[in-house]
Amino acid sequence: MTTTASTTSAAGFEDITSSESSLRRFLHGLPGVDQVGADARAASLSTRSIKTTAKAYAIDLAIRMVDLTTLEGQDTHGKVRALATKAMHPDPTDPGCPMTAAVCVYPDMVATAKEVLGDSGVKVAAVATAFPSGRAAMDIKLADVRDAVEAGADEIDMVIDRGAFLSGRYQQVFDEIVAVREACVRPDGHAAHLKVIFETGELQTYDNVRRVSWLAMLAGAHFIKTSTGKVQPAATLPVTMIMLEAVRDFRAQTGQMVGVKPAGGIRSTKDAIKYLVVVNEVAGPDWLDPDWFRFGASTLLNDLLMQRTKMLTGRYSGPDYFTLD
Repeated sequence: MTTTASTTSAAGFEDITSSESSLRRFLHGLPGVDQVGADARAASLSTRSIKTTAKAYAIDLAIRMVDLTTLEGQDTHGKVRALATKAMHPDPTDPGCPMTAAVCVYPDMVATAKEVLGDSGVKVAAVATAFPSGRAAMDIKLADVRDAVEAGADEIDMVIDRGAFLSGRYQQVFDEIVAVREACVRPDGHAAHLKVIFETGELQTYDNVRRVSWLAMLAGAHFIKTSTGKVQPAATLPVTMIMLEAVRDFRAQTGQMVGVKPAGGIRSTKDAIKYLVVVNEVAGPDWLDPDWFRFGASTLLNDLLMQRTKMLTGRYSGPDYFTLD
């Protein structure tokens, strides 16, 4: 997907986002989330199972949706090169194995990942805005974004100021997302896609998850993302379901699609398929595409590859058959 500088916040909502008071009225006027009901529905959907050709399709789709991630202080250029190579060729012995969606790294590793990935089609995503805490001055956050975009990042994963959101300073969070989105624009008018990370494990209530989802979409987010992966709980099925309901309802009102990215704690093929079932049942099949749904993961890919090999050959290869992430 390519974004141009003409992208703006949701049309028709200008009055709502024009002041703190109107934004607060709108967000607090959203229907409340029945926590017990949400948990029960997510649990029910997670019991669905798929078999044979449908499962094989789901595994390949999940591989194509992975943002293969390394976000550690000990990251090296060599590790990022190896990860980028794996993203292009997850199973070197099987040329039919699909590539992942992206490689997600810190901004200083963007150029290294870009050099390896070239025009393969695998995107480079960079975390920014003082990831994972989001605690920095605005000019520093924007410089972080511009550095990553200048280095060639195709996507920016920003973190919101959770303290501001939990304090009810919604306009501040809205303005920050808008500013970051504008910092994603390159001189030629094309822009990196913006994923907005909520850190849902710190947001306390499902109502807050619904509110922050709408807040980010009103500000022009291309994706909404659960977590940094550094805080527990990270991604959960109920939280992701609420975010999927939000993007579904947002499209119904505006005609605009927004993607969803659960990240953190999704490690097995079984878990990934549960998420795909929820996507299909809640948002609909239009979101069953890497352009609109991603998994932020480091260890999930190997399990997907193990299960894929099992379905193709009838036997497991074992975890040491594939490179470690």
